[in-house]
Amino acid sequence: MLELQRTIERPVSISGIGLHTGTSCNMTFKPASENYGIRFVRVDLGGRPEIAAIADNVVDVSRGTTIGIGEAKVHTVEHVLAAVVGLQIDNIIIELEGIEPPVGDGSSMPYVEQLLAAGFVQQEAPKDYLIIDETVTHHDEEHQIDIVALPLDGYRATVMVDYQNPALGSQHTGLFDLEKEFVTEFAPARTFCFLSEVEHLANVGLIKGGDIDNAVVIVDRNSDAKELEQLRNKLGIKEKVVIGKNGILNNKELRFKNEPVRHKLLDLLGDLALIGAPIKAQILAARPGHRANVEFAKQIRKLYQQKKLVKKFQFVKKEGVVFDINAIQRILPHRYPFLLVDKIIHLELDKKVIGVKSVSVNEPFFQGHFPGQPIMPGVLIIEAMAQTGGILLLNAFPNPEQKLVLFMQINNAKFRKPVVPGDQMYMEIEMTNKKSKVVMMTGKTYVNDVLVAEAEFMAAIADRESEIKK
Repeated sequence: MLELQRTIERPVSISGIGLHTGTSCNMTFKPASENYGIRFVRVDLGGRPEIAAIADNVVDVSRGTTIGIGEAKVHTVEHVLAAVVGLQIDNIIIELEGIEPPVGDGSSMPYVEQLLAAGFVQQEAPKDYLIIDETVTHHDEEHQIDIVALPLDGYRATVMVDYQNPALGSQHTGLFDLEKEFVTEFAPARTFCFLSEVEHLANVGLIKGGDIDNAVVIVDRNSDAKELEQLRNKLGIKEKVVIGKNGILNNKELRFKNEPVRHKLLDLLGDLALIGAPIKAQILAARPGHRANVEFAKQIRKLYQQKKLVKKFQFVKKEGVVFDINAIQRILPHRYPFLLVDKIIHLELDKKVIGVKSVSVNEPFFQGHFPGQPIMPGVLIIEAMAQTGGILLLNAFPNPEQKLVLFMQINNAKFRKPVVPGDQMYMEIEMTNKKSKVVMMTGKTYVNDVLVAEAEFMAAIADRESEIKK
């Protein structure tokens, strides 16, 4: 795999109609600077809005992957993204004069050909690989979908599909080397659907640009000449439509014996581009689809963001520690004698954090609470939980060192056992709701697995500078 970032050498364009919207579009690939990423730009809209190709910007997954910000949207981005990541391009501007990229022949090959013609430029910045160092899984029981990422010093993907349909059957495929296999073995694989789906998709307006030249239609039911003629008229197909003897509408030849599952792998590559960084991992997927792919991409992106934040504040990696006291001081504004969390041992962005506080007899509050019988004040246990929760919240927003967590409410606070010198508090804080800049959390503190305190918090995120000026 490449070690340095790359972009394309010169602009290239492609025109045509979109598969789902049926609208015409001119799309231009342009070089981009280091660390720019992959961004779509709607040049046909006022202000030329940019939409970064990240999972946070996905707004729809009904039949394809649509990204958007506000009113600006781009439909069916997965085939374009597959071409970009399949060619290991890190930085690129994708300008569109329309709402959906041209469908071409229903594969990624038209985009790949243009990008290869544009040529590549090696940049100086290293690639920002996300290295998967532990197993990550996504399971959808209802649709029997499983996607797993396993540690690997490289990038591989294996996909299996089983539609329990005799027209397609079970198929599997695997990509083991992007440079050697992507262009020839996967980029040409075309999108497909079943004949039984086509009429419904046409009725709900999801394949306005579809025809038998940009999609493989698999025959899974008998249809008479009248039904096929109605279908031809509905889709605006000029040539006659017939049931193919090979199980494909109009006897279209497959490019590969297992072309459908290869296209599923192509879709997976494109959707996983929404992680926002190249990854080193082995991906195993059973019966994947856009919804599951995007959910998995969101899950992996959270891991990517978390690793970046940890690197930003934790300079020295320590076994079993996410943030040590030096990192905590880079994040929180609190100092002696009011810094009440020593280390963070677990962090899941937007979900859960676990902090540790070792309680020493040297704590200044023991002098007066109480002489001869030192007990940690309950209000300071609450404060220790609040500071731990503050780390969870601040890492959910950009530039946490520039923010303050201001607590608005503390509800249902309960103190179960006293905390005394020599105890080590484990504070588990979970986010229960997040709206704009107001967040709800629950917190529990344990000593030796015994619950000693709990509370519910409501907090607001504010800019540190503006609050100091007040």
